[in-house]
Amino acid sequence: PGGGASSSAAPSRPDASPDTPRGAATAERGEHRTEDLPGALTGQRLDWSRCPAPSAAQGEDAGSPSPLEDGTEWECATLTVPVDYAAPRGATLGVAVVRAREREGGGGGGRIGSLLFNFGGPGGSGVAALPAFARDYRALHQRYDLVSFDPRGVGRSEGVVCLDGEQLDRYFAADWTPDTAAEEKRLFRRQDRFAQACERRAGRLLPHLTTENTARDMDLLRAVLGDDKLHYFGISYGSELGGVYAHLFPRRVGRAVLDAVADPGATPAEGSLGQTAGFEKALDSYLKDCARQDGQCPVSADPAEAKREITELLARLDAEPLPTGGPRKLTEALAESGIAQALYSERLWDALSQGLDEALRDGSGSTLLLLADSLNGRNQDGGYSTLQTSLTAINCADTAKRYTAQDIKARLPAFTRASGVFGPASAWGLAHCRNWPATGRRTAPDVSAPGAPPIVLVGNTGDPATPYEGARRMARALGGSARLLTYKGEGHGSYDTGDSCVRKAVDGYLLDGRAPKDGTVCP
Repeated sequence: PGGGASSSAAPSRPDASPDTPRGAATAERGEHRTEDLPGALTGQRLDWSRCPAPSAAQGEDAGSPSPLEDGTEWECATLTVPVDYAAPRGATLGVAVVRAREREGGGGGGRIGSLLFNFGGPGGSGVAALPAFARDYRALHQRYDLVSFDPRGVGRSEGVVCLDGEQLDRYFAADWTPDTAAEEKRLFRRQDRFAQACERRAGRLLPHLTTENTARDMDLLRAVLGDDKLHYFGISYGSELGGVYAHLFPRRVGRAVLDAVADPGATPAEGSLGQTAGFEKALDSYLKDCARQDGQCPVSADPAEAKREITELLARLDAEPLPTGGPRKLTEALAESGIAQALYSERLWDALSQGLDEALRDGSGSTLLLLADSLNGRNQDGGYSTLQTSLTAINCADTAKRYTAQDIKARLPAFTRASGVFGPASAWGLAHCRNWPATGRRTAPDVSAPGAPPIVLVGNTGDPATPYEGARRMARALGGSARLLTYKGEGHGSYDTGDSCVRKAVDGYLLDGRAPKDGTVCP
């Protein structure tokens, strides 16, 4: 759940961002904009130093970054970028960057360059995530500097903060599936207050937190790092970001992999409905596996009955939240978030079983609350990272769609048919940009990339958050450069499952330039 006029002038074409440089009406022209920036930006030298512990805005529970297994220390720096690419000599902001340099002699064939990661969200801190997940990418460190960043408006890159921790506790716990006119009014008042708080605290930045601007930041980072090509690994939203980069700078694309691929052409309503169906499918997979657990499953072995038990639990929580052993209670919204969080990975299915068992048998919401806190970016001290707030800010800067209560009510039946568990909250979530203080300009991102080298797309048939069909649509939208690799698995993403077939195909491309054949299937 989550959530004014824009301060920017109207763009030259309907799908342009407010900051599209004048004259950049085509990908070809867009490809040449970075070197037209002021020399103070293109010629800057990054001041690398030892990384501090993650800030609260980045998700401080990750802890200080530990060295890689080979002893390589992490370095951090700040890249200066223009707030507005249409006025590159104007205000700037600092983009936080992290890297682990390739060790000399570490891999056959020599250093290729930097490999830039974006782990999705939008709103996730790459500076916190890359060190946390670096073990998965140790093979790639043989020939690359591993690099990531906090995108503009995220974490240490002027991350958007609108409410304090106690306010966000109440916000995420609130009723996001109104049953009466009074509850509907309260929902919209909450969203209005949230948007107004964001405008007060981050108003000047909100129109500029677009995916296109982040792609331009990535190209400036490429230039400052001294790389002729951008080698890239984008996951989830990072796949959309990679597609936008490829459209703007097709001839600067190096070896690129897009995992957990988002559907670039979907409207927010279409994307949300597809995601709702994806989580329902993932719930079915969990319940099927749970039923095989020799009487240890907390719900019925019959999937339809099991989902009825879960929807009834949510309905009871709407009326009477469960205690958790602390001052906070498990509400309907928090329980639904906790269940969704557990479906992102098979590794969390045991935690979901524990959480459902506590809620259904013991009357406790403790484990489901912990899962919900993870999804919402809550730190152990009660503060929050910018994950969910930045997600709202970036999504609302990107899209021109603004859904009214009437729009949502018309779509509610389709969402509920897609999932009785997740559908209602997903439908009402479409209102989060309704009164946003920055006007989104586009209907869908352009990711067509004529002239780009092979771009490997990895789609997981069981992915709840970015359903597999999105990978097919991204492949069609990119054009002839796409190489689609299908993984028949569960969870969000493919490479991080550790599947040997996926790892071999992706590593073979990134390390040796051998793109898998389009249509390859794993396992």
